[in-house]
Amino acid sequence: MTSLLDLRRSVARSRTVETALRFSEERYRSLFKSIDEGFCIIRFIDGPHGPFGDYVHVEANPAFEHQLGIPHATGLTLRDIAPDDEAKGWLELYGNVLRTGQPIRFEREFGPTHRFLEVAAHRVEPSSRCEVAVLFIDITARRRAEAALRDSEALARENVERVQLALAAGAIIGTWFWDPISDRFTVDDGFASTFSLSATVRQEGVTLAHIMEALHPDDRAGLAAAIDEAVARGGAYVHQYRTRRADGRYHWLEAVGRVDLAPDGTPVGFPGVFIDIEERRAVEAERARITEELRRLNETLEQRVAERTTELMRTEEALRQSQKMEAVGQLTGGLAHDFNNLLAGISGSLELMQIRMQQGRLTDVDRYVTAAQGAARRAAALTHRLLAFSRRQTLDPKPTDVNRLVSGMQDLVQRTVGPSIHVEVVGVSGLWPALVDPPQLENALLNLCINARDAMPDGGRITVETANRWMDERAARKQDIPEGQYLSLCVTDTGTGMPPDVIARVFEPFFTTKPIGEGTGLGLSMIYGFAKQSGGQVRIYSEVGDGTTVCIYLPRHYGEVEDEEATAKLETLERFDQGETVLVVDDEPTVRMLVTDILEDLGFLAIEAGDSAAGLKILQSDVRIDLLVTDVGLPGGMNGRQMADAGRVRRPDLKVLFITGYAENAILGNGQLAPGMAVLTKPFPVETMAARIRSMIEGPKAASPSIRRSPNL
Repeated sequence: MTSLLDLRRSVARSRTVETALRFSEERYRSLFKSIDEGFCIIRFIDGPHGPFGDYVHVEANPAFEHQLGIPHATGLTLRDIAPDDEAKGWLELYGNVLRTGQPIRFEREFGPTHRFLEVAAHRVEPSSRCEVAVLFIDITARRRAEAALRDSEALARENVERVQLALAAGAIIGTWFWDPISDRFTVDDGFASTFSLSATVRQEGVTLAHIMEALHPDDRAGLAAAIDEAVARGGAYVHQYRTRRADGRYHWLEAVGRVDLAPDGTPVGFPGVFIDIEERRAVEAERARITEELRRLNETLEQRVAERTTELMRTEEALRQSQKMEAVGQLTGGLAHDFNNLLAGISGSLELMQIRMQQGRLTDVDRYVTAAQGAARRAAALTHRLLAFSRRQTLDPKPTDVNRLVSGMQDLVQRTVGPSIHVEVVGVSGLWPALVDPPQLENALLNLCINARDAMPDGGRITVETANRWMDERAARKQDIPEGQYLSLCVTDTGTGMPPDVIARVFEPFFTTKPIGEGTGLGLSMIYGFAKQSGGQVRIYSEVGDGTTVCIYLPRHYGEVEDEEATAKLETLERFDQGETVLVVDDEPTVRMLVTDILEDLGFLAIEAGDSAAGLKILQSDVRIDLLVTDVGLPGGMNGRQMADAGRVRRPDLKVLFITGYAENAILGNGQLAPGMAVLTKPFPVETMAARIRSMIEGPKAASPSIRRSPNL
């Protein structure tokens, strides 16, 4: 009943997550479609022009389609909408963003809509998604305003040139001579006309007061200050102001003169001329108006762009979160489906075992034990695949002869794929060794061959090929791996092949083209995670109808490969009886119980601790400890590695066996454990656990114990 209730709760939680995800996605999809700026996400794909010879628009909002004049853009490739010569330029531009991760920003006019757009592009992380996000901001209004300003400035220059030509042709409209001491002006007719001076005023004598009376009220204070300054210092004088004409309208003038001073600094004369600058001031006013209008437009545009950019960034973040939630929903849905099936088999078998033992029907117990063990092994395999996909599995890398590994698996692969498919192995001579976890590489190879078999229902050929590869800078950038020497392991089939949209998703967890119940969708994602965690890469090359090639690239190991001899046969081991003591530290009581039972079967004394603090206290005591068996993730303030290192301060020769279901590689030294340390990944067969404990205490020649077969821990 407990397992059924847990199942119902799990289904309810899954439905709640799916509902929340659907609401969140609808909300942000509406925002994505409503923004004014164009936005699209492109994904690079292989095409007839080579790897990454095209890209497809996987997302595009209505603004993008409107601005660029491309209806129904989602799903269209670049070569669907652009000729080859134009497509090459866009592929190089956005391809550089994908390869380098450096964003770009530029402006361009797009012919179909005759709009000026500011384009900003950046890589969508992680880079393995081969996607670039592109934002298009309409700057047509700003560009047109800039063009208008340029036209206005050209007009102003033309007008200034006309004024200069007019001056050269006699555009001086009046002259004067003023005696600052007597305050009397000697003026010509042009001056008198400009200031509307009557004949009587001219006869009685023109003074500065008459000049001030004809000025615009707003300009009088400025003129008085300018005259005072010029008289005080002497020399050149230039000032502009407005005078009232006979028709009552004001007109702009520029007064240009010079103040002559006596040796004692007394002003003795102030001659000058007037120039008509009405047209020039009109041009300058128009230019100032346009400049101010453009400034306001730019401020408004920059504010709108900033607001839209902020809004778009929020939208992008919301979309990324929505995509994450979608991935989580997909992941949890797949996990719930697979693990519930496995748990049903385990719990059902245990319940039936209990019923049969109560009935005294012990002959059926072995059948249920076998079923429960099989389900537990499948659950362990599923967990390992998930950890491999996320690059969190605990690897045990060793110098490996990949040719030898492939040759040793040829018979197994042939039996697995069946007689209708011919398996051919082509191993290059002098293949470099790789530092890799051999069982994981074997598992990856077997998965690839099974996938190839499923792609050839009517039979065909599988070719397994190894080669040495030197990746220069260009090739390494194309494969998204560091420059250097690699060996490749490629599996090629003559099957149905895959279209680009399937190739783009094959590494996603739980993505599968097989019918429900015929595949978990974790095979290629596990291979991808294993290759990346090993410092390499996986690449797929496929054409519909022409088969598929999957290549695993692994870094070359600069070292020797040990000559592997056949493992020792199982032998019956004598019990230890010299008081050998093992400290077991694990926060899970069931695991501690099972490990101590194994130790007792081997004749060891076992001491238990439930957290790192208690374990360290025992390690720092005088109690005899021949071996420490500890989980990596522990409560008590320290993880298992930290506790072991602290214990080795007092016991430098302490041997340590880490057992873990999930371990950060950094905690365990990224596969580089200190001497006297080893690691086992949960779950593991009891025999493996016993053999590892025995070998660590007795030495490398210890054989595996022959004890009663038990379920995986």
